[in-house]
Amino acid sequence: MNLYSEHYVTQKTERFVNKIWCLDNSIGESLIENKLVLPNGCFNLAIVTGNAIEVHTSKNKYEMNKGIYFCSQMTNKVLVNIGPKTKVIIIQLHAWTLSMFPKYELDNFSDSILRINSQELPFTVNIDSQIETLLKTINTYFEELSDFHSEKNVIEKICEFIKNNEEEISVSKISSALNTSQRLLQIKFKTATGLTIKKYIQILKFRKSVDQMVNSDLEKLKLTDVALYNKYFDQSHFIKKFKDVTKTTPKMFDPNSYFLSQKR
Repeated sequence: MNLYSEHYVTQKTERFVNKIWCLDNSIGESLIENKLVLPNGCFNLAIVTGNAIEVHTSKNKYEMNKGIYFCSQMTNKVLVNIGPKTKVIIIQLHAWTLSMFPKYELDNFSDSILRINSQELPFTVNIDSQIETLLKTINTYFEELSDFHSEKNVIEKICEFIKNNEEEISVSKISSALNTSQRLLQIKFKTATGLTIKKYIQILKFRKSVDQMVNSDLEKLKLTDVALYNKYFDQSHFIKKFKDVTKTTPKMFDPNSYFLSQKR
């Protein structure tokens, strides 16, 4: 049994849900320690069964026993210890997804985890459901949500503009493209995601760099190339930003210590 696995939603659901991923130590007899997760610009809903998972963010340590947890946007690497007989299913939500539910104000909520009741979710989740059942529930709900919200709101438009633009992005460029004031965009984005637009851009740039490193031969791909391709000023700037998140240099980075996205 693989400790880490990914499961994909329908094309329509992908508008709101990136994927479902699973950390499965349900038949394991020992603790799995010191695994790492990198920020990726997404929210996560974690469904824990079995014993417990321990998560260290840059702000706090969380003991996550059986239950459902809301994981905010992360800005630094997260350390994970998975207890024996424990399984965690994680629903990865895009940055704009929660903006479809105006009751959530997240402007002061990042690098944090909150235990929630299943009744707080807009869809029904049985904590002991298998992934196949959960996928069906998620697809049904978010496909209907996509039909109901056929028009993209401002948060989704901001994220889409950032992801689709190959040039260096700034808040001023986004505000010009959307014909909205910079201040209004900043306030709306922070309220919906817990991040500034600038921080979100930095996270996406960082993850794109890591994915490029992991999926390439670093002996042939120079760090300068990675830096310039991903719009860093130079190699030194890239290394500094890399160390800010991982606390190590790109050359010392060990992909085997991390749960990294599988290449589709």
